[in-house]
Amino acid sequence: MSGGSMASMSERTIALVTGANKGIGYEIAAGLGALGWSVGVGARDEQRREAAVERLRAAGADAFGVPLDVTDDASATAAARLLEERAGGLDVLVNNAAITGGMPQTPTGADPAMIRTVVETNVIGVIRVTNAMMPLLRRSASPRIVNMSSTVGSLTRQSGADAEQTAGPVSVAYSPSKTFLNAVTLQYVRELSGTNILINAGCPGYVATDLNGFRGIRTPEQGAAIAIKLATLPDDGPTGQFFDDAGVVPW
Repeated sequence: MSGGSMASMSERTIALVTGANKGIGYEIAAGLGALGWSVGVGARDEQRREAAVERLRAAGADAFGVPLDVTDDASATAAARLLEERAGGLDVLVNNAAITGGMPQTPTGADPAMIRTVVETNVIGVIRVTNAMMPLLRRSASPRIVNMSSTVGSLTRQSGADAEQTAGPVSVAYSPSKTFLNAVTLQYVRELSGTNILINAGCPGYVATDLNGFRGIRTPEQGAAIAIKLATLPDDGPTGQFFDDAGVVPW
């Protein structure tokens, strides 16, 4: 399949999107569903999860709910088991679930417990879910892992003279959690070198979601585009890169 798009593979391509009951995650699920994929809607809240599944199905998507709390080991294990039983495996994992921890986040005024909570979801949660899904992904013909990051996690941009314009406000939890996630992504890339698993980080841009009080300037659908692009990379596509809609982002 080298050089071909995953979208042309099979109607049975199976994806899991975490934090998919609303916002960017929902639009990622919708976009993948529109390709004819079977999409697991990963979310903690049962009512919101099932409402999202109903909306996706009404639009013609083959969607199903996956109860998933990324901060809980047993939940991640159960989600992998559900994917095995319900869908027969997994081809694409989009790690989208994230929290900000609230603002402001000046280093001198931050509560260490808040920082720990952000890292637990945004970084350890990604590791937990990825590892739970890894046996399924290793069986896939064209596995993809997409970690939804942010350009505010770019150390290059954080250390630049125009950081206030390019790297967002001072943030001791959220921005460093994305820097941490970027570093973790590269460690997976190193370990999985030589396999057929492509793993990349993507930035959706400043999207209007409840994560930022809907102050963003992009729509969730626009924010989902990079994840859909990375989820549908051809077999000879890039791995170990950080992208936004404009191209490669400096780590």
